[in-house]
Amino acid sequence: MPKAYVFTRYGGPETEVLVEVDRPSPGPGEVLVAVRAAGVNPVDWKQRTGYRRPGETGSRAFPAVFGQEVSGVVREIGAGVDGFAVGDEVFGSTVAGGYAEYALLPATVTAHKPAELSFTDAATLPVAAATAYDGIRQLDLPAGATILVTGAGGGVGSAALQIARALGLRAVGVASEGKKDFVESLGAAHVPSGPDLAARVRAVAPDGVDGAYDLVGGEVLAEAATLLTDPAKLITAGAPAPEVEKLGGARVERARNSAVLDALVQLVLAGQLDPHVTRTFPLDRAGEALSTVEAGHARGKIVIEVAV
Repeated sequence: MPKAYVFTRYGGPETEVLVEVDRPSPGPGEVLVAVRAAGVNPVDWKQRTGYRRPGETGSRAFPAVFGQEVSGVVREIGAGVDGFAVGDEVFGSTVAGGYAEYALLPATVTAHKPAELSFTDAATLPVAAATAYDGIRQLDLPAGATILVTGAGGGVGSAALQIARALGLRAVGVASEGKKDFVESLGAAHVPSGPDLAARVRAVAPDGVDGAYDLVGGEVLAEAATLLTDPAKLITAGAPAPEVEKLGGARVERARNSAVLDALVQLVLAGQLDPHVTRTFPLDRAGEALSTVEAGHARGKIVIEVAV
């Protein structure tokens, strides 16, 4: 039986275990993929604690497989699916987990993986890079404008800095002092995180910023808001909607479609977006991969690679 890394109830790392599961079967509109790589994201451990995405309803079935994004090879096609065939190399968002040897993907949020793109890099695009892309597009800043990105050293933040640069924006990235070189390597001005953030941002952007993409929430979000002349140019993927709406901003609106994935592939192939996979782990060490992200010290992306 295929293996999957799951959590058996809401709680901490003690709920995690590698188990054998039945091979899933694709329903209408779905494809079954033999997983080659799975991206690791903060939302994975947050869901283990009981967090639900905005708009999520219903109860979670346990054991629940971790993971939101994978790359792999199509093994079965569900009813009503066009454009994919058994043997296709693809990547996309998962229906119900991706830290596994097999995963189900909705065809509408699945894209073909070009041969030039590795499975490992492809697995980073559906969540982190796509969230970055959606947010930058939502801000809709003109070329030459200045964008502030908080939490700039992680998967979403590092992608946002690169996408901003590709669109001709000047980027200012907030991250820990230890990530200074990384942020600057992405073409952004680095601002250390910590108290009195707004003053340090003004030191590198005296005229303020034209847009802010927050990935942290709390006081960081509140300080970012003070740097804007137009509060509508404040968006967040790091705080609940009420927290940002009281400041005049909004949550990131996720497109969740194949067109965004195809656009990200073009950025990667053009050399404008590097997924920056900094560490990989095999499936039987998925817990280590997740704990690395949960500790908040990961630079770029962490990926689980599944043996063929």
